[in-house]
Amino acid sequence: MKKINLGVLVSGGGTNLQSIIDSIAAGKMDATIQVIISNIPGVRSLERARKHDIPAVVIDHERFATREDFDREMVSVLKAHHVDLVVMAGFMRILTPVLLKAFPLKIINIHPALLPSFQGLHVQEKAFDYGVKFSGCTVHFVDEGVDTGPIIIQAVVPVYGDDTAEMLQQRILEEEHRIYPQAIQLYAEGRLEVTGRKVRVQNPRPMEASSLHNPPLEKF
Repeated sequence: MKKINLGVLVSGGGTNLQSIIDSIAAGKMDATIQVIISNIPGVRSLERARKHDIPAVVIDHERFATREDFDREMVSVLKAHHVDLVVMAGFMRILTPVLLKAFPLKIINIHPALLPSFQGLHVQEKAFDYGVKFSGCTVHFVDEGVDTGPIIIQAVVPVYGDDTAEMLQQRILEEEHRIYPQAIQLYAEGRLEVTGRKVRVQNPRPMEASSLHNPPLEKF
């Protein structure tokens, strides 16, 4: 199978970036990272790029007069590296139509909540404070809204009675590291079919459970 070329957008530490790097190294993903773009100088993600000899570019968003100008520069770099799929891995910028139109349905993001609930920032704390019994994470295609694009894959994480927001955040992060490489591999295999808001995975594995309950159902 031909490998797809990834361009990864980052703004911080890059643990999801690392999970993608590790999955590629383990032969679990038919992809190569052609370039990593950070909008912030000196972040840990750039160290990860250097460690693994992956080309990295800093495009400081503060140097640009408009979001559109910033996105035009990113498009130029991504096109120069022949990127097939743009992967947002902790990239803390809202994309403009300049980038979205350059890569239609070729940009994905991971969000640490079960969309469409808890969009935006600080969502683990919001979910925890709201008192949900389940939270999780979502990989989705990116559109012009904030965390509103078609959903590719989700993971559900229970919220336990003795949890803290930090404990919940760590369990969600572990699932992010599992489902993001899976979503990229499904894209690489050409198994994602998008119709309107719905993403159909061709030839999926059977579901292992039909329902979840938290707290567990009592026996009557």
